[in-house]
Amino acid sequence: MIATVELRNIEGTEAAIGWVGGHTIVVDRPEGRAGGKGLGFNGAQLLALSIGGCFCNDLRYVAHQLGTKLGKIEVSVVLELDGEPLLATAATMKVTCETLDGSDPQAVIDRAAADSTVSNSLRRGFPVGIETVA
Repeated sequence: MIATVELRNIEGTEAAIGWVGGHTIVVDRPEGRAGGKGLGFNGAQLLALSIGGCFCNDLRYVAHQLGTKLGKIEVSVVLELDGEPLLATAATMKVTCETLDGSDPQAVIDRAAADSTVSNSLRRGFPVGIETVA
């Protein structure tokens, strides 16, 4: 399996637009930082959204596999950054998950944590290559 995204600058701005199929997202720096206008998410926010968004999906995948119906899901991600260059040093998720039958959702949460693609990838680390295209 391969996931590919595309990004291009947005004409007349210093922001970029990213897309996959018909889904788009705007990426920018905060207002006043390196030409940023705050038109979209910055990299740290996107990383935190990837961690939390993947986990939300994983909760649904696991619930489906277990035959459990979920109600409200709330996930909050705090991403800690430090150093020069700035690096993500830790992420903490706070999760609230309700089952529609009132059962304890902890088994769903635990299994989603064990199966989470983004969280597990970050924990284990993976190479990131950069190739210049002429």
